[in-house]
Amino acid sequence: QVQLVESGGGSVQAGGSLRLSCAASGYTASNVCMGWFRQAPGKEREGVAAINADGRINYADSVKGRFTISQDNAKNTLYLQINSLKPEDTAMYHCAAGLGPGCYLYSWAYKYWGQGTQVTVSS
Repeated sequence: QVQLVESGGGSVQAGGSLRLSCAASGYTASNVCMGWFRQAPGKEREGVAAINADGRINYADSVKGRFTISQDNAKNTLYLQINSLKPEDTAMYHCAAGLGPGCYLYSWAYKYWGQGTQVTVSS
């Protein structure tokens, strides 16, 4: 059974940084894409960063230059480095895994989801 467990969220002041982690287990497929999504109260879920199976990376325009997605295949862990945090970044952040060559930032392309880690940014 595929499991995704996020960690690293917290409460920070604007301008601060956080590093989110997502520990993945239960799958051995090589054709896997991974992504980070976020959802704030009353808002739709938003894809922020994704790594396709071929290694191509995509970012939402709202986070380009501030967010960096990476993965450690040896540890089966996905990361999201978040810098220059803004109050509008406040949301629950989820990691997700999809089977296929390219999931990009389309939530429908992802099959497995973690429970999320909360990021709260104060001004």
